[in-house]
Amino acid sequence: MRKDTDCTKKYADTTIFVRGIHFFEPITGAISTPIYQSSTFRHPALGESTGFDYSRGLNPTRSELEQVIARIEHGRYGLAFASGMGAISALIKVFNPGDHLVVSEDLYGGTYRLFNEYYSHYGFSFSWVDTSDIARIEAAIRPETRGLFIETPSNPMMKVTDIRRCAGIIHRQGGLLVVDNTLLSPCFQNPLDLGADLVVHSGTKYLAGHNDTLAGCIVHSREDLEPLLRNNQKSEGASLSPFDAWLVLRGIKTLAIRMERHERNALGIARWLREQPVVERVFFTGFEDHAQYGLTRSQTRGFGGMISFYLKKPEYVPVILKNLSLILFAESLGGVESLITFPLVQTHGSIPEAMRLSTGVNDRLLRLSVGIEDEQDIVNDLALAFDRCKKENL
Repeated sequence: MRKDTDCTKKYADTTIFVRGIHFFEPITGAISTPIYQSSTFRHPALGESTGFDYSRGLNPTRSELEQVIARIEHGRYGLAFASGMGAISALIKVFNPGDHLVVSEDLYGGTYRLFNEYYSHYGFSFSWVDTSDIARIEAAIRPETRGLFIETPSNPMMKVTDIRRCAGIIHRQGGLLVVDNTLLSPCFQNPLDLGADLVVHSGTKYLAGHNDTLAGCIVHSREDLEPLLRNNQKSEGASLSPFDAWLVLRGIKTLAIRMERHERNALGIARWLREQPVVERVFFTGFEDHAQYGLTRSQTRGFGGMISFYLKKPEYVPVILKNLSLILFAESLGGVESLITFPLVQTHGSIPEAMRLSTGVNDRLLRLSVGIEDEQDIVNDLALAFDRCKKENL
């Protein structure tokens, strides 16, 4: 539940990352938000309440996180969930059966699975389009279209969608623009400032930043939607636990400096990858020849730490994954450790083959979440794995 945060308005977002909303706990002076590991709270008397009664509904640790994420995303309300998918599941319920949504076709496979395999059975319909192409969005709009759900930059092909123009399109329909801001975080992009109605995060990724917790967040400024979202969070029970909320708060403290290091490493590694004989193409929004580089510069403050690249042969994939040692072959992204993923069978395994291939997710694509280790160590690890491909005469 949002409380008055006007006292923080004079501080920069990067200061709020570190200090939070309340700066310290007033009774003890603790500068780290306490973990209120309690399922229930005492009422002072009949008809009186501290504002907290049962942690599924409200918890002080989670409330601090919700206020922090609302503030740094420039929204009025924040809600924290047990996972990013829990947040998206709650968010979709602001729409009604019979509503149609246009959705980025190049997005996390779990979102596709949730929409296509579950909510399509409850009267919702979805059109999957390349939202980096405004003409395709406009062509997909129907009279019953009430939502536009975009992921920008996209995962894993690093396409960029024009948030301002998307807002104009869907608002003319009387609908809502939802932006998944996971890949850039509030450090580099604030979709609400560009016209979005709702922002969603997998807090597991850059917000928490240490590959040690699951979390999801929704941020918005719509007073009409807040009761519905808050009641869904309480009723369906996907609320974030106090300890996990504390872990995300701890992660956000270093968000700004981590994102700077992620991006610096990614830029150097992306340039290096372009020079490697086993690599066919590199996808990184920080390249000046990226198709949406100008758009990126106009709506973000950075490029993030995500790189995808095509290898020249599919036979290279298992050799590289087997011979990396510093970079870990694992799902997820946005943590301090560098992780590499084979989207075809991991993050996008639930997407139909024809759709995967049409978006570029093929048997030669690897996605690299660049960590904050020494850049040269990451390069050396890749170089050794690439050299193994040559030694095996592939």
